[in-house]
Amino acid sequence: MRDKRGKFIELATNRVNRTIKDIRLIGNLSNRSAYEYAEEDVKKIAKTLQRELDLMKLRFAGGSQGGDGEFSL
Repeated sequence: MRDKRGKFIELATNRVNRTIKDIRLIGNLSNRSAYEYAEEDVKKIAKTLQRELDLMKLRFAGGSQGGDGEFSL
């Protein structure tokens, strides 16, 4: 059985790498020749991602337990 630190390192590595990949895929949506979007859409995406990042930091600091659901434009 793995210790708690080993499990944390394994899960954190996998989840952060998956998140980086997903953020890069979101960035691919900036291709204007393939997609149409408004500046408000970009702001909403960025605001939502930043809010979730802030909530994650707060949880590590012993604060709030989570966000308010799914994202939708």
